[in-house]
Amino acid sequence: MPSSPTQTEQVTYSVPGMSCSHCRMAIIAEVEAVPGVETIDVDLDAMRVTVTGSGFDDTEVIAAIDEAGYEATRQ
Repeated sequence: MPSSPTQTEQVTYSVPGMSCSHCRMAIIAEVEAVPGVETIDVDLDAMRVTVTGSGFDDTEVIAAIDEAGYEATRQ
């Protein structure tokens, strides 16, 4: 019996302290490893990271951003 499809969701996190392309690359490298994450949009001007995917764990995304060296809170 096939499993039911998981709905795609989009979650935005506030990530103060990001300011350059190195910040963007560090966050993307960590967050893309979280299971279920499909796309990551890092907006340096707004200091936001938007994650789209299905079945990803919110706490794992925040932990990945923390691992990159930044604090994140879900908006």
